[in-house]
Amino acid sequence: MLKSFRKEHFNKLILVAALGYFVDIYDLVLFGMERVASLRDILHDVYPNEAERNTHVDAIGASLLSYQMMGMLVGGIFWGILGDKKGRLSVLFGSIVVYSLANIANGFVTDTFWYAVLRFVSGFGLAGELGAGITLVSETMKKEERGLGTTIVASVGLFGAVIAGVTTILLNNWRVSYFIGGGMGLLLLFMRIGVLESGMFDNLKKEKQVSRGNFFYLFSHPKLLLKYLNIILVAVPVWFAMFFLVQFAPEMTRALGLSDGPKEGKIPIMVAYIGITIGDVASGLLSQKFQSRRRVLFIFISLTFLFSVIYYLFAAVSVFVFYVIVFCLGFATGYWAVFMSSASELFGTNIRATVTTTAPNFVRGSVSLMTIAKISLSPRYGTVMTSVYIGIAVFVLAFLACYKLEETFSKDLNYSE
Repeated sequence: MLKSFRKEHFNKLILVAALGYFVDIYDLVLFGMERVASLRDILHDVYPNEAERNTHVDAIGASLLSYQMMGMLVGGIFWGILGDKKGRLSVLFGSIVVYSLANIANGFVTDTFWYAVLRFVSGFGLAGELGAGITLVSETMKKEERGLGTTIVASVGLFGAVIAGVTTILLNNWRVSYFIGGGMGLLLLFMRIGVLESGMFDNLKKEKQVSRGNFFYLFSHPKLLLKYLNIILVAVPVWFAMFFLVQFAPEMTRALGLSDGPKEGKIPIMVAYIGITIGDVASGLLSQKFQSRRRVLFIFISLTFLFSVIYYLFAAVSVFVFYVIVFCLGFATGYWAVFMSSASELFGTNIRATVTTTAPNFVRGSVSLMTIAKISLSPRYGTVMTSVYIGIAVFVLAFLACYKLEETFSKDLNYSE
């Protein structure tokens, strides 16, 4: 299947979109990896007692993650509308500037207030790059092969999490890790020279009577709204797994009874993203082989459910078994490329960037809802059972949404809603 990739698939646009997503993912997961180390450092003088400090690290860490995800929700709407009104390139590079500067500033924070502010701003910036990049790739490649383009973007991008893990382990300095992430983003801006706007969008701009980037148009037609909700719900299991089972692996493994489990999220996140990168290549190629997005989404949602169950049953057996399961869970959640391809193919050119940018950020934003549910239910049901109940709801909705989802492989995208 690797023969499916030909030289023309590696053009400059795909390279820029892929490297942009690489930096995007590096910065996105960096907080999860440096959450414990950075907060222990910042809170050292506020809570000299280590046990008390660790209690606040867990609570504040969950809160800061919610601020980042709320920033992505707001940013997703802003950048999505901008992409349909002003162009895909304006979003691709505007978002990179915002999150790069925010992450550099993040390296200077000394208190949790500014940490929260900058996680929100960083999330706001991170919300735009992927949607704009995938929209550009989808609109410029042959309809039978655009899935390969999004697979390259997603796979290269997701490997950014692996590099983030290696960087944080080798440097062991959370401030420098943020500086590197921001610096890579600013360097990426020099690659924009020679990258052209989507021809579909340029043609659409000439049609003055067509409304572009009307986010609320999605809510005015039941059929469109259902289609929009379905594409969001099919990807929520990815962030359920990454939030409960990977990012908060230290807390989850303690609750499951693994006494010598991970103390920080760095290595679990890195191992999971190695699996995700491989999974994204596999799901993208399978989508091309089967000529179906919907069938592959169903297969990988099923795998995510299977390995989530295995996680609860066997993660506490040993550290080695835990990491094997995390890798397999990462592979199973590696259907982000197919999800993004479907999102970009579901709607017309006049609202495509809005959907392709907001959908993944509403998926990521589901973490905020899961956090609220976690905080509300944990005192009554405990860490493990709370995540189980939330997981059941997430997977039921995902399977129903996948069943209702429209097949978009080889769909002609040159139309308006």
